[in-house]
Amino acid sequence: MKKLLLILFTVATVNSVLAQEKEEAFKDGEWFKFEMSYSGFFKAGNATLQVNETNLKGKPVFHVVGKGWTTGAIKWFFKVKDRYESYFDIHSFLPYKFIRNIDEGGHKKDIEIDFDQVNNKALVFNKKHNTKNTVDTKPNIQDMVSTFYYLRNKLDISALKVGDEITLDMFFDQENYGFKLKYLGEETIEIDNGNDVEALKFRPYVMAGRVFKEEESLTLWVTKDKNKIPLRIKADLAVGSLRADLVDWRGLKHPFKMIINN
Repeated sequence: MKKLLLILFTVATVNSVLAQEKEEAFKDGEWFKFEMSYSGFFKAGNATLQVNETNLKGKPVFHVVGKGWTTGAIKWFFKVKDRYESYFDIHSFLPYKFIRNIDEGGHKKDIEIDFDQVNNKALVFNKKHNTKNTVDTKPNIQDMVSTFYYLRNKLDISALKVGDEITLDMFFDQENYGFKLKYLGEETIEIDNGNDVEALKFRPYVMAGRVFKEEESLTLWVTKDKNKIPLRIKADLAVGSLRADLVDWRGLKHPFKMIINN
């Protein structure tokens, strides 16, 4: 049950390589809610993503807040309460600030990162230990949250074929990470409201041996429309599996295309 929201962001950020047009895929006020289940039986928790337009030090930015928490019986023996935040430029989509404040069964982290996109540096402030560290980053680095929105708008999959792979970089905690995403094709899936949605299916390759069971332990589905909404995420863990399903949404920039089932 650890890292519920981390799993969501890992796949959600990488899935966003789905943008086929340069028209923005989201707007101020967009909100998603996901329901987590463990091993296909037990409700494990919820997660939300909220977008707001604001200013940071005089710069217009999108402020995204992601929250994740355990619910039901699971929270009585393993309580999770996670919060992720990203402030990124409304034009370049490059992040200026990233916040990770988590409590996962008593394992706590409170980290704030300020990005210097000009000099390719990240100032990492570990509030729990009251330490500051400057780390070199790759040019145009993204954080785990901003990558989702950046790639929804910037990358084009019109030329992708089944089996093609996409690589990208992001900064997390105090390290630069590379992710590889394999395009698996199209699939129609049924969502929480009983309707079908045309989806694009991907497989992120992640580091094995820590959270995930093996290198190819994640699968994700996103809408085949201009919104590029993450619909479903399935992760095989070292013990059991975790699944996240979209159950509610509002503030979408484009119509949500569904096949209405009678």
